Amino acid sequence: MPLIIATRGSALALAQANMVQTRCRAAFPELAFDLKIVKTTGDKLQTAALAQEGNALPKGLFTKELEVALARHQADLAVHSLKDLPTEVPRGLKLGAVTERADVRDVLIYRAAEGGSGASGGRGYAPRLAVGDLPPGAVVATSSTRRRAQLLAHNPALKVPDIRGNVLTRIQKLAAQAGLDGTVLALAGLTRLGFVITPEGQLQGEGVPEGLLAAVLDTGVMLPCVGQGAIGIEVRDHDDSLAPVCERLNHFDTLQCVTAERAFLAGMGGGCQSPVAAYAEVIGGQLRMRALSFSQGPMRRAEATRPIAEAVELGDYLAARLKG
Repeated sequence: MPLIIATRGSALALAQANMVQTRCRAAFPELAFDLKIVKTTGDKLQTAALAQEGNALPKGLFTKELEVALARHQADLAVHSLKDLPTEVPRGLKLGAVTERADVRDVLIYRAAEGGSGASGGRGYAPRLAVGDLPPGAVVATSSTRRRAQLLAHNPALKVPDIRGNVLTRIQKLAAQAGLDGTVLALAGLTRLGFVITPEGQLQGEGVPEGLLAAVLDTGVMLPCVGQGAIGIEVRDHDDSLAPVCERLNHFDTLQCVTAERAFLAGMGGGCQSPVAAYAEVIGGQLRMRALSFSQGPMRRAEATRPIAEAVELGDYLAARLKG
């Protein structure tokens, strides 16, 4: 019997699941690994919300049906963008592995000043645009409260409406709608979908309209969300048959980093739509984490370092500092 890898059906989710499947087959050539596409409530609501932007999606809506498949033994592993996985997983399940993290940074995507898509008639800008360079009233659409808060912290004169849809849909909306000046997306997702940013700053890839530019935002400008860039593998707890697979998929340093970040998020009492951000790194054998929160008004920042074995304690400590 093959081992079943459950995933959502979006292009990004499939790309990530295929990466996991390829690694599993390479590590265990004697085993069969098949993909199972599961449509989640979040996928349905996100589609419905395209005409009603501004409605935040509750946490867990992109993971629940995958977890049901695990619990019912209809799947053996569930592949998630770790940023979508709630900090509390259902009883009987666990986060079995976390793959090595991709680049955690976000990308500002916007229309070029010359040679752009043209049809929308919107404003264009020069390469290597910074958030602070956007003029008063410029519209940068995002569905993330974290991104919205940080954009406004660096440029209070921006307008930051909501936007829905998958990665390519958002990019195409930007090119087609004159009222949009830019949007912000994760570099890891763009890369996994095969999109590239040229040395001249052009965004290129299948389905990407011509004339769009991209500027990678430093983490000092846009701190990522908890778990950004990492892929989480959820499995049944106490299922020893999957332990060797999880061991081969897991990246130790990444797991420690996201464990600290997820402890911070749990301590803040939030989900993936909370106006908080955190990024942990392993530096010199120590775990260093930066965090920020807008949950109690103006932006508050904190930073701390702990031994790598104290990931949970690090997250708890920073949450207590930012809540205090």
